[in-house]
This record gives sequence, C-alpha cells and structure tokens, in this order.
Amino acid sequence: MNNPVFPEQASSFAVEVDAIYYLLWALTIGFSLLVMAVLIFLAYRYRRGARVDRSKPVHSDLRVELLWSVVPLIIGLCVFAWSAHLYARTRIPPDDAMEIYVIGKRWMWQMQHGNGVRENAELHIPVNRNIKLTMISQDVIHSFYVPAFRVKHDVVPGTYTRLWFRPTKTGRYRLYCSQYCGTQHSQMDGWVTVMEPEAFERWLEAEGNEANVKTVGLADAGKQLFDQMACGSCHGSNAQTGSIPAAQRGGSLNGLYGSLVKLKGGRQVKADEAYLRESIMRPNEKIVDGYWAIMPSYEGQLTEEQVLQLIAYIKTLGKSEPPRGGQ
Repeated sequence: MNNPVFPEQASSFAVEVDAIYYLLWALTIGFSLLVMAVLIFLAYRYRRGARVDRSKPVHSDLRVELLWSVVPLIIGLCVFAWSAHLYARTRIPPDDAMEIYVIGKRWMWQMQHGNGVRENAELHIPVNRNIKLTMISQDVIHSFYVPAFRVKHDVVPGTYTRLWFRPTKTGRYRLYCSQYCGTQHSQMDGWVTVMEPEAFERWLEAEGNEANVKTVGLADAGKQLFDQMACGSCHGSNAQTGSIPAAQRGGSLNGLYGSLVKLKGGRQVKADEAYLRESIMRPNEKIVDGYWAIMPSYEGQLTEEQVLQLIAYIKTLGKSEPPRGGQ
C-alpha cells in the first residue's frame, strides 16, 4: 500500500514517528476543542441580559494560571524529549549496519553496494537488517526521502551525510528527492525493494549485475585507482624511505581510518570519511603535524564515486604501523 496520506509502516522508525505525529494531532485538536468549548460556555453564560452575579468579578486566579501554564509546559517537554530521543537515534547508525553509498546527481539516485554492484534509481536491501547510507551530492542539495520508512535526510555537495533505518516488511517502496533541485526535480524518484535475506544474497551475487560482468568490489576498485594514480609513492607502506625527506611525503595510510590525527597547531581530528574526502579533494585545508603542504588537489579530477572507492580501500588498510598522516 503506497497511500500518500498514510504510507505503509515499513521500518522500525515508522511506528514511533507516527505515534508522535498522531499525538501532536490529538493534542492540537484536544486543546483547540477545549478552548473553544470554554469560550462558547463563557460567552453563553455571561451574555448580555443573563441573570448571573456580577457583583464580585474575579480578575485573576493563580490556580487557573498555573493550570493552563504548567500542564501544557509538562506536555510540551515530554513530547520534545520523546522527539529528540528519536531524532538522535536516527542520526547514530549502529555498528553492525550494512553500508551502502548513495550519490545524488541531477536528476538521479546512484547507489553502490560494498561488492561493487551499482544501481540507478533502485535500491535493493534485505529485510530486518540495519542499513546505513553514506550520501553525497555531485551538484546541488538533494534530499533522500522514503515515506514508508519515515526517513529523510539532505544530501549535500562536498559533505558526507548519513542516514540509517531497519526495514521490517518486504515489498517495493517509493523513493523521492524532497529538496527542489532543478527543472526535473519531480522526476528524481525511484524504488526501494526490501527482500528476504536469502533472496537478497542471490540478487547481490547473480542478478545484481545485469550485464553478467564480474563486478569489482568498492575497495578493490579503490586499490586499482590508488595504484593507477601512484598514490603509493607517498602513501605506501614504505613511503618514509628513499632520498626524499619524510616531511615531503604523506606517510603510510595503514590504520589511518578511525584514528586521531594531530594537525599543525596541536589540534586533533578523527580520520573519518569526511576527513579522508577533504584530504583528497582539498589537502591543504588540514595539514598533518610534521608534514608539508605539497599534496596536489584532486578536486575536479575525481568523481564522487572514485573518491568513495579510494575511501573504501583506505578503510581496509591494516594497523600494522601507526598512521603518519592523512594528506
């Protein structure tokens, strides 16, 4: 059922999001009717000509003022706490989530699974599995929106954003861009297909590549690109050897991902996806302590897909030695 007013509840977030939504509706309607009823009652009781005692009018009553101030305040704070807790949970993906990369571009969604399978305007995922989307835009701001999952998040150029959910029902659900992005914005839609785990694995292995060509895993493609661009001459395991001073090299990337990197000036940053992307596209933004700003910028030379491949490869590099830098 793809009802635009009451979409099907197909994720672990949907029931709780709807509960908050219906609670807000109930509170709005309830308080509106209560206020209207009191107004009508007082207007009728104290209408002109009515026989009521007006000799001792009451201008204020602390009990009434506390009642209409404290009760709505408590209700509002409870709703806020519930909503904020749910919002925070939607922004922190669990560690066991299956990661899928999403690139938004005018006017299409491009998905890529870890084993290299690509999809356009389609996303196949297993049911009852935590799914994490790492998203970026290639041009303007888009917004990834699946009504049945009750999830929506902006997809921003130059910045990775994350969205996660847990589908609870198999089926096909509409995917939209909910941020106006140009003349064909209304056509930037697609489908999310939720499958049984066994069926998903079969699709991923056999049906995922319609051309029947062996797909290259994201990390494997990243390694090929890493070797093709000779990144290892500065960032290989033996990058500190040779006649060129170590400060003129970028250092080994082994164990870099997820570690803390000390920058010039003493500040430390975590080497996450955003840091790695910035170090590739704009390497002089953050200079690692002990290294020179000599790495060229690859902005405009690499597509977002290629950057994701390089990051996926860097993630796989072991921790045989401490990281020396991220540029």
